[in-house]
Amino acid sequence: MATLADTPARGPAGAARTLWREMNAIQRLALALAVILAVLALLAPVLAPFEPNAQSLMNRLRPPVGFERARPGYWLGTDELGRDLLSRCLYGLRLTLGLAFLGALIGLVIGGTLGLLAGVRGGRTDALVMGAVDTQIAVPFTLIALFVLVVFGNTIAVMVLVLGLYGWEQYARIVRGEVMKLMRMPFIEAARAAGAGPARIARVHLLPNLVSPLVVQFTLSLSNIILLESTLSFLGLGVQPPTATLGAMVGVGRDFMPTAPWIVLAPALSILIVTFAVQILGDWLRDRADPRLRKR
Repeated sequence: MATLADTPARGPAGAARTLWREMNAIQRLALALAVILAVLALLAPVLAPFEPNAQSLMNRLRPPVGFERARPGYWLGTDELGRDLLSRCLYGLRLTLGLAFLGALIGLVIGGTLGLLAGVRGGRTDALVMGAVDTQIAVPFTLIALFVLVVFGNTIAVMVLVLGLYGWEQYARIVRGEVMKLMRMPFIEAARAAGAGPARIARVHLLPNLVSPLVVQFTLSLSNIILLESTLSFLGLGVQPPTATLGAMVGVGRDFMPTAPWIVLAPALSILIVTFAVQILGDWLRDRADPRLRKR
C-alpha cells in the first residue's frame, strides 16, 4: 500500500522540493546566499544599526569587533569618516542590486523587443537590428559608458540608463534566433492559415516560448551588470558620495588599504558573494533550460 511519503509532491511546495533535490551542493549554497542577500537588501533600513551616512570622527577607522581598538556596535568597523561599515554595506547592497535589476530589465525589454521584431519581420528590419547588434559588439561598452557618464553626468537616472544599454544585444540575438526557428514550426503555419496576424502570433505563440531563454539570459547578465556598476563606481563615475554602493566603497577604501583593509574587504567580499551566487544560479538555469545539457 502506498503511503503519503510515497505520493509525489504537487503544487509549488512540491516543485520547490523537486528543484532542491536536483541541485548539487554548490548550487544549493548559491541559492541560499542569493535568498539571504535579497532579504538583507530589502530589510536594510530595518537591519542597519546606524544611518549609513552618519559621521563620527571620534570613531574613524575603527576595526571590526574582535580586534584591538574596536568599538561595540560597529560589527564591521568604521571608515575614514567614522561611518558604520555594516550599515553602508547593507544600503550599498540594496542600491547595487536595485541598479543591476533595473538595468537588466531595461536591457531585456530593449533587446527582446528588437529581437522579436527582427525575427518576425525579417528583411530590412532584421538587417537594421543586426547591424546595431554588430556595432554594439564591436565597440567596448565600458568606453561607451564612460563617455555617456562624463557627458550627461552620473546621476542615478543616467546610471540606470547606461546599465540598461549593457547587454541588450545578447537578448536581441537570442530572441531573433529562437523566433526564426519557431516561425518554421507547424503550429505557426496553422496560426497563419487561421488568419492570425503578426501581432497575435508574437503575443500568443512566440512570447510563451521565449520566457525560458530570456530568464536564463537575465540571470546571467545580472552578475555582469553588477560588476560593471562596481567598476564604474570604483572609477568614481558611478553614484556619487555620500550615497553608498559596493563599488564606490571599494574605490574610496583603496587609499586606506595599508592601515585599514577592512574598509575594502567588507564591500569587496559582498560583491564577490553576490556575483558568485547569481552566476551559479544562472548556469543552473541554463542547464535546466537546455535539454541536451540536462541529460548530460
